[in-house]
Amino acid sequence: MGALVTQLLQDLIRHDTVNPPGNERPAQEQLADLLDEAGFAVQLLGAEPERPNLVAALEGRDEGPTLGFLSHVDTVLADPEAWSRDPWSGDLVDGFVWGRGALDMKSQVAAEVAAAVELARSGWRPARGDLKILAVVDEETGGELGAQWLCRRHPDAARCDFLLNEGGGAVHAYRGRRYYPVCCAEKGVFRFRVVTTGAAGHASVPMLGDNALLKMAPVLERLRAQPPYDLTDEPRALLGALGVDVDGDAAQAVLDVSEHDPAMALLVQAMLGVTVTPTRIKASDKINVIPARAELQVDCRVPPGLDEDHVLERIHELLGADGYELEITEKVVGNRSPMTSPLMDRIAEWIDRNDPGAGVIPTQLPAFTDSRHFRHAFPECVAYGFFPMRHMGLFEMWPLLHAADERIDVRDLEFATAFFGDVAREMLGG
Repeated sequence: MGALVTQLLQDLIRHDTVNPPGNERPAQEQLADLLDEAGFAVQLLGAEPERPNLVAALEGRDEGPTLGFLSHVDTVLADPEAWSRDPWSGDLVDGFVWGRGALDMKSQVAAEVAAAVELARSGWRPARGDLKILAVVDEETGGELGAQWLCRRHPDAARCDFLLNEGGGAVHAYRGRRYYPVCCAEKGVFRFRVVTTGAAGHASVPMLGDNALLKMAPVLERLRAQPPYDLTDEPRALLGALGVDVDGDAAQAVLDVSEHDPAMALLVQAMLGVTVTPTRIKASDKINVIPARAELQVDCRVPPGLDEDHVLERIHELLGADGYELEITEKVVGNRSPMTSPLMDRIAEWIDRNDPGAGVIPTQLPAFTDSRHFRHAFPECVAYGFFPMRHMGLFEMWPLLHAADERIDVRDLEFATAFFGDVAREMLGG
């Protein structure tokens, strides 16, 4: 199994699937051939010919749940000049596979497919239910041609009862114990713009105009801070699992975590409540004209369970009520799955067997993944982000995502592959 998954990851990295444009078909056809030869029923379904989504199913003998392994084959761009090695080399050096997608997320594509292929080649078939492989396109630009399109246009092909995707699994030690995070929830976005207005004038006589850009300065200064914390279910459960007192306020809980592990405290902070990050500003179109209008764009992330009214309340608490206009420009509500389920039980049992003494903790992703499309389309679907990594820790892995010199430890690739094979057997029997 180790040789298969390593070679498969190297092959996938050598397919340049930077999105845009994506061009995922050659990679998808390689996966389709491998799964077809192993006995899966394979479909390539796409809105565009060169960007098909792969769905492969292995049917069980009796009725039961469908377990889905979800991944995406597109990647973000890479600047070869910033890398130590060719980003599309797939080089295996000193126990690491290098290249764009080695972590995000061709490693999980390779592990899920290799585990499924080895199971099918061995003659295994689910005793109940189905095993489904879903390798989609276009995740890095929102999934319009990928998971979103698949769930809307081919719901029967996409439908799963349990789903494993990206978003969690890299180990982290806290106060002497190792923990593997399972992503049970993802923040949504309520991006907004702030507008200040004034009066135009010639820039050579500044006192004749009313500079809207200068009125933006207090807004930017207030955005150095963050809104008050909101302790929602998933971070509350995480803190409880870490042994942190959550009866008091969330700010004190963050301080308690920070005393033992500042890096973990940053992760917890990102989960807590509404966050706001100014990212773009625009004022005058000409350098010699005093702007009559200035516009600031803010990326705002919101936990599941908090609505637009709550978001606006938090923003106005931070910015004050006067001196600007505010408009929410993009709204994607946060999404979640139950923190307890048969799939969570199997994950915890597997970690206990394969890393004795370690535990699993629920977590909430500050960003979002393709899981949101499945949770929206199939409300009963239990979707978790989990790709167990025992050797590259959470804070070794995270800085390499979307960055130069992305790489993965082959031992983690094999560790995760073993997990996917075992969890399929345990969830579906056979």
